[in-house]
Amino acid sequence: MPVSAPGPARTPRRTVHPGAWWLWALGLGTAASRTTNPLLLGLLVAVAGYVVATHRTDAPWSRSYAAFVRLALAVLLVRLFFAVFLGSPIPGSHTLLTLPEVPLPDWAQGVRLGGRVTAEGLLFALYDGLKLATLLICVGAANALANPARLLKSLPGALYEAGVAVVVAMTFAPHLVADVRRLRAARRLRGRPDRGLRGLAQVALPVLEGALERSVALAAAMDARGYGRTAKVAPAVRRTTAALTLGGLLGVCAGTYGVLTAEGGGYGLPVLLAGLAAAVAGLWLGGRRSPRTRYRPDTWGVRAWLVAGSGIAVAALMVAYASHDPAALHPGVVPLTAPELPLWPAAAVLLGLLPAFVVPQPPRDTPLKEPA
Repeated sequence: MPVSAPGPARTPRRTVHPGAWWLWALGLGTAASRTTNPLLLGLLVAVAGYVVATHRTDAPWSRSYAAFVRLALAVLLVRLFFAVFLGSPIPGSHTLLTLPEVPLPDWAQGVRLGGRVTAEGLLFALYDGLKLATLLICVGAANALANPARLLKSLPGALYEAGVAVVVAMTFAPHLVADVRRLRAARRLRGRPDRGLRGLAQVALPVLEGALERSVALAAAMDARGYGRTAKVAPAVRRTTAALTLGGLLGVCAGTYGVLTAEGGGYGLPVLLAGLAAAVAGLWLGGRRSPRTRYRPDTWGVRAWLVAGSGIAVAALMVAYASHDPAALHPGVVPLTAPELPLWPAAAVLLGLLPAFVVPQPPRDTPLKEPA
């Protein structure tokens, strides 16, 4: 009986384009930057955490979400620490405690160490620190859901070199966390201490050694693949590429500033669109210097549009509501009042849960194998 030759193996695409995850997370982060309402910020954290809990894999970069959460908590505690010991610009009448105040010279006017700690100042610091913590958690969600290697494959040729540097920087923290966990588990199995200064000092050296070995291996792999080699292009093309890219990025910055401010409402959007068009043209021309082929490139399908669109919708609706009723997004602390949850912004934030229902969940028993 004749046996047919096996065809090429097909990798099941159970994940969406990595750029869609980053657009979704950046949309949630943009929404977080427009409000200090702790109820909305907590809802954003819950949305990001639920999507990460249901769709992250067992890959090393997916395990860094807990590290970002700890970093967010540390930032929040530092912000509260500064409010307690360095004071707050918010006046208050509800004194919680009075610390010994250190006298400062005349040139340090407006700065104090210790003194009266009020409930209004502490609550203002809590709202401000919670906004920054939410931004860090949104970035951690993107880092946990998007494969950095696949994201690098999807970049234009003009951004390939910069993308390699960014991807290496993004994958450093997840691999570092994985090495620390592995070494601490090995020390516990051997009956050696893995906590405290002694355990940290004995774990730091193997972690540093592993990081150096990975760096050498990465450099060798990049050199073997011809990284850094560029094709010859005409000088006029190089100058045109530089002018379009630089002018486009400046136009994007100016247009973004105009869109986000009330004074630039007339020119903001046209300048932004013109800057985007010039930047895209410059990147397209710059890609001619880095001819590359992609093996099984990621396609931007319907699910990617839904994932990215949900994050963009959350950001757009929050920005629109901020111009309509800013008081609901920035609850006051003088006098002390309990924050209220505005209905429409909360419903807009819940749109960020769309990826949890439109993207299939990855298998949990084994790490998800990405296409080469």
